Amino acid sequence: MRVLVVKLSAFGDIIHSLPALDDLLQCPRVREVHWLVDERYGFVTEVFPRRVRVHTVALKGSHPVRSAWQTIRGLRRLRLDAIVDLQGLIKSAVLARACGSPVYGIDRSHLREKASGLLIRPVPFHPDERHVVQQYRRVATAVVGEGAYRDSPLPYEAPHIDLTETACVMDRGLTTHLGLKEKGYVVLHAAGGWETKQLPEATWLQVARTLPDGAIPVFSWGNETERALARSLAAGCDGLALPERLDMSALCELLMQAHAVVGADTGLLHLAAALGTPTVSFWGPSASWRSAPLGDTHWQIESNPDCGPCFQRTCDHFICMDAIRPEAIAQALHTL
Repeated sequence: MRVLVVKLSAFGDIIHSLPALDDLLQCPRVREVHWLVDERYGFVTEVFPRRVRVHTVALKGSHPVRSAWQTIRGLRRLRLDAIVDLQGLIKSAVLARACGSPVYGIDRSHLREKASGLLIRPVPFHPDERHVVQQYRRVATAVVGEGAYRDSPLPYEAPHIDLTETACVMDRGLTTHLGLKEKGYVVLHAAGGWETKQLPEATWLQVARTLPDGAIPVFSWGNETERALARSLAAGCDGLALPERLDMSALCELLMQAHAVVGADTGLLHLAAALGTPTVSFWGPSASWRSAPLGDTHWQIESNPDCGPCFQRTCDHFICMDAIRPEAIAQALHTL
């Protein structure tokens, strides 16, 4: 079989898709796996195994229709046997359906844009498949003939990245260049894709000042706004803000050598977990039972507001992150 996975974005969601990708790669019936991603998130696919063929589409570029049509034409020439749509949106369903092959997608009741269900073959989830990793696996296994509804849920499989099988090139001198030593620092990712996922600055500073064993707080960032925040926080606690934006290889190196990574439900946190680094995450507007890294080395701090999880990017009555206590994060870090 020649299979295409459509998962256009975003950073963390692509990491969550890795176990489903592994299911396809390990299936003897599947001889080729292709992946379609929005070009803005193409950098994430650098942690894919080399045998995965990645295709990009510029849906936010200057000529999105032209880019989509050119991409579709190229994919149609592959004569795909099946397509896995893990995005669950109208745009992903249209792109997948236009490729001319059967499209399997997310359970109709879980689709964010219900109209997309008219273009795909929705795969029903087991009621206990609440974690998005399980749900993505269910759709992938349906493609290879193992997706019929079962009495038991598919197990959660933690996303895992083996960098030796990827195109990433490790730079063992990175931490030395930054003045860090292995396991002697904690990465604090104060960024959050949603406004509702961002901790108050005072909370970050208190966490940074109480790191275990004198670890250096290292503040990461992904854009200029986050860079300014990282610099401000680092200045307030004798920490380090990354001096430049790291490429995927360098970012993986930084995360792998860290004692732990602290952050909200973000791509960087999920990348760290997939690389085997302990994490401490905090949850309010999004749900830990749906997307948190699971395992003995991953801690979740819950705010549990009466109105949550709401999965909203903005809020007029914002209380989620104010309820996250720095002492709880510090305790988790000292426990790891």
